[in-house]
Amino acid sequence: MANPGKILFVTPPYHSGVAEIAGRWIPLNLVYLAGAARQAGLVAEICDAMAMNHGYAEIEARFRESAADYVASTALTSTINDAVRTLELAKRIKPDTVTILGGVHPTFMYEEVLTSSAAVDYVVCGEGEITLRELLAVLEEGGDPATVAGVAFRRGDGIVTGPKRPMMESIDDLPAAWDLLDWQNYTYFVIPDSRLGAIITSRGCDHDCTYCSLQKFWEKSWRARDPRKVVDELAYLYTIYQVNVFLISDEYPTRDRERWERFLDLLIARELPIYLLMETRAADIVRDRDIMAKYRTAGIIYISIGVDTTRQAVSDAGAEEQGENVAKQALDVIHGHGIVSEASFMLGFPDETGDSVKRTFQLARYYNPDNANFLAVTPWPYADMYPAVREYVRERDYAKYNLVDPIIEPKTMSLHQVEVAIVDCYRKFYMGKIIEVMTMKDYFKRGCLMRFTKLFMGSSFVFKKLGVGILGKLKSK
Repeated sequence: MANPGKILFVTPPYHSGVAEIAGRWIPLNLVYLAGAARQAGLVAEICDAMAMNHGYAEIEARFRESAADYVASTALTSTINDAVRTLELAKRIKPDTVTILGGVHPTFMYEEVLTSSAAVDYVVCGEGEITLRELLAVLEEGGDPATVAGVAFRRGDGIVTGPKRPMMESIDDLPAAWDLLDWQNYTYFVIPDSRLGAIITSRGCDHDCTYCSLQKFWEKSWRARDPRKVVDELAYLYTIYQVNVFLISDEYPTRDRERWERFLDLLIARELPIYLLMETRAADIVRDRDIMAKYRTAGIIYISIGVDTTRQAVSDAGAEEQGENVAKQALDVIHGHGIVSEASFMLGFPDETGDSVKRTFQLARYYNPDNANFLAVTPWPYADMYPAVREYVRERDYAKYNLVDPIIEPKTMSLHQVEVAIVDCYRKFYMGKIIEVMTMKDYFKRGCLMRFTKLFMGSSFVFKKLGVGILGKLKSK
């Protein structure tokens, strides 16, 4: 191509305060999408406004400097407003810019997105790499985008959708534009002088949690990469870019035990001086208790587990005499191998009360993870659970659909009371952990937790939330 087009990928400048406490995370999805754009013959760039804490003034300057033919972004429900505003800015600066939006929220809400803003030209629905590559190729050649599977766009007074895009059979050879990242900007604050990256070993989840949007996005499918290729990628990123901390960003990396253990064995054999952070199911940790030493030897230092937060689970598991459930067993296994643990607990169900909040907090204390998240129940507008709780949804601003701000008003509590309860759970949990952390004999784990606690308590976001909690408690007296 004599004069290849240029595409600029932008992360929306959205901040919810929680995830950013521990590190600056790479936009792994844009790394793959930029690779796909290159396959279509375009020049690709990445502007990571979210990680760099850039606002619209900095984004505008980057748009003017780049003068890209295409501007693309991806969005969750919480980031959709800023993603659309970013594309609107691109259009104001250069009206002939072609804008493309993908991600979970646009996939399910493409009609709303396309009708609410004329600045969004195309929505990529579902898995994006092949769709984006084909869309860019068609647009560059002046073809009809309606022929591209997985694309939605306006035409006249209506919305055109191409054929449904089947998912890739193999995810082993995803195009990755690692060189487009400014690696010095990405770090895991808990590990001094670290460089933070991310990988996937699989895509998808075949479970049916009604509140989860990802299992719906992946259509309850699960595809795994060849463990050897994953380890080769880790070695490449460590050698070329000096990345020594990696987030395994899979929804469910441990589904296949044989494959997972093969990955651990290969990684151990490489003897890479790296650390790994991951999330998985509690049942798989219990299943793998006999190989948990391999987790730690391979470099896994942080495991987040999902906890069943239904009202029945809180009632059944809140007292020790009921017997240890799977989540408690998993956390005990993790602790026994010097790995930092995390568990999340949901608050703000329609039947939430002061007593149920206390039971949830007691459950968190009983489980005793190293880190706990107390999250607001957030039914995405496309989630399976949404119809059942629709009448209790009071917040319509998508920016607050972030698991931090309550959007459901329970039958006997206000939104403000739920927010105060969440903040109070955080305060009491971490205040109660101070002595335990300071007296830990594991030097590495103690250091990690002390640094995390310092980061957590020093966060301006946390200070703001604690203020909400304290004022809320005073007003209730």
